[in-house]
Amino acid sequence: MEIKTILFDLDGTLLPMDQEKFIEAYFGLLAAKLAPLGYEAKKLHKGLFAGIGAMVKNDGTASNEEAFWRTFCAVFGGKARDDEPQFAAFYQNEFQRVRDACGYDARMSGFIAGLREKGYRLVLATNPLFPQVATYSRIRWAGLKPEDFDLVTTYENSSFCKPDIRYYRQIVDKLGLDPRECLMVGNDVGEDMAASALGMKTFLLTPCLINRTGEDIAKYPNGGLEALESYILSLKA
Repeated sequence: MEIKTILFDLDGTLLPMDQEKFIEAYFGLLAAKLAPLGYEAKKLHKGLFAGIGAMVKNDGTASNEEAFWRTFCAVFGGKARDDEPQFAAFYQNEFQRVRDACGYDARMSGFIAGLREKGYRLVLATNPLFPQVATYSRIRWAGLKPEDFDLVTTYENSSFCKPDIRYYRQIVDKLGLDPRECLMVGNDVGEDMAASALGMKTFLLTPCLINRTGEDIAKYPNGGLEALESYILSLKA
């Protein structure tokens, strides 16, 4: 079937990055921001990863935002939710310095604009572990705009995470898509190629490849941006 919608991962796909460097910079700045409020670094690390784990295991009965804060508050107490404005301020300000830990591919803005001009619907299918403000910032770091996409998944509007197939199904249901008319593009074998289980075509972007289990990637169409462009053209043929 003809591909009508293309879903893109963000980190390591549209926004080049070394994930370890990104996480180190992110947590370091957040710990410095919250230390004056009494958040000790090791306990903060524990609370954040517990919250992330709760989002990854979310069963759809709550938003990822609710799952995160419920678990984070179990570590720090109900007062932690009162500090949510401080987290929001962090993402508006200090978080912007994390951009220095990321790369940049100047070709992406023209590539995405070209796909829109050709009539494709575009989805920013980043793992919804971050609030909207942080996700929108990372989109801009990539030289793009949130308005470039018909949907951007964030922890506020999602109830599942990759690689849970229900994450992809929720996108399909929200936009009324046929999975057979969708292409998922990402750099993470385990998280992004999981979309194929729903019937989507997939393309593995390899410059920032994540392949935790050492899976043979030859079974997936893969390569750099030029290879992706050629693959999309081949689907029209």
